[in-house]
Amino acid sequence: MIFGTVATPTVTLGEGNTPLVASGVLARQLGRPGLYFKLESCNPTGSFKDRFAAAEVRAMQAAGHRFCLASSSGNTGSALAAYCARGGLRCHLFVTDETPEDKVLQARAYGAQVYRVAGYGNDPRAAADVDALLLRIAGDHKVPFVVSAYRYCAESMEQLGTISHEMVYQLGSVPDHVFVPVGGGGLLTAVWRGFQTLHGAGRIGRLPRVHGVQPSGNPTVVNAWQARSRDVPPVVSTTRISGLIVPFDVDGALALEAIYESGGRAVAVSDESIWAAQRVLSTGEGIYAEPAGSASVAGFGEAVRAGWIAESNRVVCLVTGHGFKDLRSVDSLARDNPLRLVTPDRIAALDFDAAAPR
Repeated sequence: MIFGTVATPTVTLGEGNTPLVASGVLARQLGRPGLYFKLESCNPTGSFKDRFAAAEVRAMQAAGHRFCLASSSGNTGSALAAYCARGGLRCHLFVTDETPEDKVLQARAYGAQVYRVAGYGNDPRAAADVDALLLRIAGDHKVPFVVSAYRYCAESMEQLGTISHEMVYQLGSVPDHVFVPVGGGGLLTAVWRGFQTLHGAGRIGRLPRVHGVQPSGNPTVVNAWQARSRDVPPVVSTTRISGLIVPFDVDGALALEAIYESGGRAVAVSDESIWAAQRVLSTGEGIYAEPAGSASVAGFGEAVRAGWIAESNRVVCLVTGHGFKDLRSVDSLARDNPLRLVTPDRIAALDFDAAAPR
């Protein structure tokens, strides 16, 4: 035989090992040459949630489950739908009022049965009640209730710590600052724990400051950090940044503790500044990101303006989701750059030296 024995395949679509790219335009604009973007948007379904979903589906297979119930604002759902399809499992997915149709369509395309739950999203009490109901029903059926949070799926969430390992390897050193979008708070928690693991094993000599970035219309962790509290009270969410609408404490207290331990900060930014960051990423850096995935960049800009990022610092912003996840937001960017219809006889007369709008 030319080929050796093929190992039993595990459930994977090639997630992880995402690019770390140096900033060009934004680094020059803000005078911070050490800015980098970790493109978790390059995972197979377009978000960092693929790392979680791969681990969770492998765990479900090992336990002998045939299906699961899950709740999501979008990216967990599409990731879980894909990996369930890969692993031969059925996925029943419950999404919020605000989940973009593009994410719903992606999950449906993978074969998940998707249910949009009325009133599930902005109101913390209603959201908690729906999660409690789904947890009870899943228990009745003896199947997992999957949420990308330490509160529900702690072992699979630990897989997100590989992001930190990759950052250190790709950068060649420990970054000084890491900016992370915060919805539920699990990603920031996992990233911090990943650095702690490396430090505890003696593979890095120092730890970075890890900062959480939230929309000002959903400031659960920011409010607690500003009050120097360890409790994360609920809020009524008013943000339009769909992936970051988590109005109550899921993993917020864990994220808050990680921010305290790392010496980081919790930063609130407006929806408008997040959309502005999305625009700079797309037209200036060539990075096609959804608004939630751009929040880290908005937070970094706020930090530079506030004066607590030195010019010599090396900084990594996590870009957590791809632009195709929320095409409505991308449409608003493209509106300033309209499609132009021409006839063949007019092509030669076009002014190709004219700059496209940015």
